[in-house]
Amino acid sequence: MPHIHKESHRSDRIGWLRAAVLGANDGTISVASLVVGVAASGAPQSSVLLTGVAGLVAGAMSMAAGEYVSVQSQADTEGADIERERNELKTRPKRELAELTSIYVKRGLDQSLARLVAEKLMSGDALGTHARDELGITEALRARPIQAALASAISFAVGAIVPIAAVLLAPSARVAEITSATALVTLVILGGTAAYAGGASIVRGAVRVSFWGALAMGITAGIGRLFGTAL
Repeated sequence: MPHIHKESHRSDRIGWLRAAVLGANDGTISVASLVVGVAASGAPQSSVLLTGVAGLVAGAMSMAAGEYVSVQSQADTEGADIERERNELKTRPKRELAELTSIYVKRGLDQSLARLVAEKLMSGDALGTHARDELGITEALRARPIQAALASAISFAVGAIVPIAAVLLAPSARVAEITSATALVTLVILGGTAAYAGGASIVRGAVRVSFWGALAMGITAGIGRLFGTAL
């Protein structure tokens, strides 16, 4: 019996990975920026902590709602396309067979073999075949709005816990500095991990995420210092 080689691909992780990484990065950057900005204004540590917790709750809900609406729109579009394909298979099966045959011809099969393959596949799962080869919709890449919303909310909260923990543990005089440093280390790890999971450059991913995080915290710290001084 021949040995079956199983290949591991990363495409089935794209949906949840994107939502999870985006949520964690946003949680760390958003809450750390809020905390650093408020701390730089000279606010007491209790106010800084309250700001961080409020940012966590509001951000997690916002991420969940935004991700759900976005991915649900994609799911609605996919559902409408599949329903249209189902109706066409019922009313015009010959035309759909010819359409599938032409797709396989364009991919390199000769006409007779393409027709044979199309007939064979349509005899098993016609709708699934057309969804995959005509519409480009596969089970691994289908939109899952609830999964995406939960992943975004949970990952945002996980990312936001880092700067909140830094506020709790840091000396009151060093809240901004310690929170910034902790957040940057976290962003480097998140960016590198995401790049590794997606098969991209770990260094580039880490630098990209940490750069934008540092920029966000730097701007909010400057604004906090400016308004704190003015007040």
